[in-house]
Amino acid sequence: MLRPFAQKIVIQAIDVERGEFVKENAVLELHGIYKVFPGVKALQNVDFTLREGEIHALMGENGAGKSTLIKVITGVYEKESGSIFLKGHDSEVNIHSPQDAQNLGISTVYQEITLCPNLTVAENMFIGRTKGALTNWKKMNEQADKILKSLDIDVRANQQLATCSLAIQQMVAIARAVDMDCKVLILDEPTSSLDDSEVKKLFGLMRDLKAKGVGIIFVTHFLDQVYEVCDKITVLRDGRLVGEYDISALPRVELVSKMLGKELDDLSDIKGDKTEVKSDGSAPVFEAKDLQSNAGIKPFDFYIRKGEVNGFTGLLGSGRSECVRALFGADRVIGGTVKKNGKVIKISKPIDAMKQGIAYLPEDRKVDGIIGDLSVRENIILAAQVLRGMFKPFSKADTYKLADEYIKLLDIKTASADTPIKSLSGGNQQKVIVARWLLMHPEYLILDEPTRGIDVGTKVDIQKLALKLAGEGMSITFISSETDEMLRTCSRLIVMRDRKVVGELTGDELTQSSIMRTIAGGDDGREDGNEE
Repeated sequence: MLRPFAQKIVIQAIDVERGEFVKENAVLELHGIYKVFPGVKALQNVDFTLREGEIHALMGENGAGKSTLIKVITGVYEKESGSIFLKGHDSEVNIHSPQDAQNLGISTVYQEITLCPNLTVAENMFIGRTKGALTNWKKMNEQADKILKSLDIDVRANQQLATCSLAIQQMVAIARAVDMDCKVLILDEPTSSLDDSEVKKLFGLMRDLKAKGVGIIFVTHFLDQVYEVCDKITVLRDGRLVGEYDISALPRVELVSKMLGKELDDLSDIKGDKTEVKSDGSAPVFEAKDLQSNAGIKPFDFYIRKGEVNGFTGLLGSGRSECVRALFGADRVIGGTVKKNGKVIKISKPIDAMKQGIAYLPEDRKVDGIIGDLSVRENIILAAQVLRGMFKPFSKADTYKLADEYIKLLDIKTASADTPIKSLSGGNQQKVIVARWLLMHPEYLILDEPTRGIDVGTKVDIQKLALKLAGEGMSITFISSETDEMLRTCSRLIVMRDRKVVGELTGDELTQSSIMRTIAGGDDGREDGNEE
């Protein structure tokens, strides 16, 4: 066993050998982190360095390893191998639980507020650190007020948390973390539920903490926010480290390419064998004007013609799913109008959309799609039965006839129509949900991540099915995290960034290069007026 000092010298020697040096002002260092789950290498040889007084963005698409890395740092997961070093400790630290992380000065503020809304601000700040009946409430409130004032948080210590805005609640959670001698603060999607003014307040607090030497890890999907407040960016992809970059040296378009895994010198059109689906030039079947929901998307316009396959594209968290959920009424619509064949219609809930001929395959099939304990047959007829009315049930013979028809049509691999859907593979579960909506004979079919987590063969089947249905006159919106798939399937792409529509691409514009530059914002990868 090496003594701490000798161990540190060995670690530094290893870093020097591979061209990396331990930074003198580093507050947290991770070296060679591995984390494996059954069948999945979630993290593979990942390094990460956070310095004092630094706001460091952790970026990557879904499945890149961001959440796993955060959970390793905070002790939710134990690493398979690798080393973690913290300032003030001569040797590596072992973090076996969130309590260990907190004791070491690592605090996390999650996207969902984890405080108690029925308690006061002060009670939330000191919960778990007082002695119950022996608590000096006056002293606790005074101390909380002092901390809040030092962080320029405009709220009273004795105010009930439930009466505070989400931004203030986030700041109270941060104040609690800072008061617990926090050296490393992890902010996991803290701005996802905040409006622009609240985000501005939060960023002000982050800059104040930065000035006091706190190292901040900022996890977000909003590119604009990264370039507004961060000093450095670390990018992960498929569980591997892509690299660490100074914010000033990484234009947005390059950041997007590193996250997606598409290099800037390999941006040829990759439509492949896509069969071009052309609309008949008629008026839109469905169109929306200034549509907005309670999910936080900016008001957007939309249209789709008969026989067209279009899609929403953008990075994870850009607002793709929120847009189609608004069209289907799955989220509460708070503004805008929707027209069908030129006439205004009202869609306030999914049943309204279904009655207008709109079908929606949701992004998360396990949560919003399948009903696991029901059979394949019952899952297939579900939407049609809802439209028909619960007091007009299909006969048993009809349900078997319809289920068998679509099982055969979509080649669903199941022992029988009565097999519980939860026992099917992910790809076959997805086909069952597609069958459910096709049974409605919709005019407009929304497919949100229809190929996520399924085998390559089934992916191709679903892509071909979408093009076939469009060829027969159905209007289809196709959303996928895989840009290649979008280019193969869609004839028009609506580009999203930070929950707003930022562009539309058709024809020769449908290339990886155009998509990435539109997501990034401008040919040089920066918004106008945001040059350093």
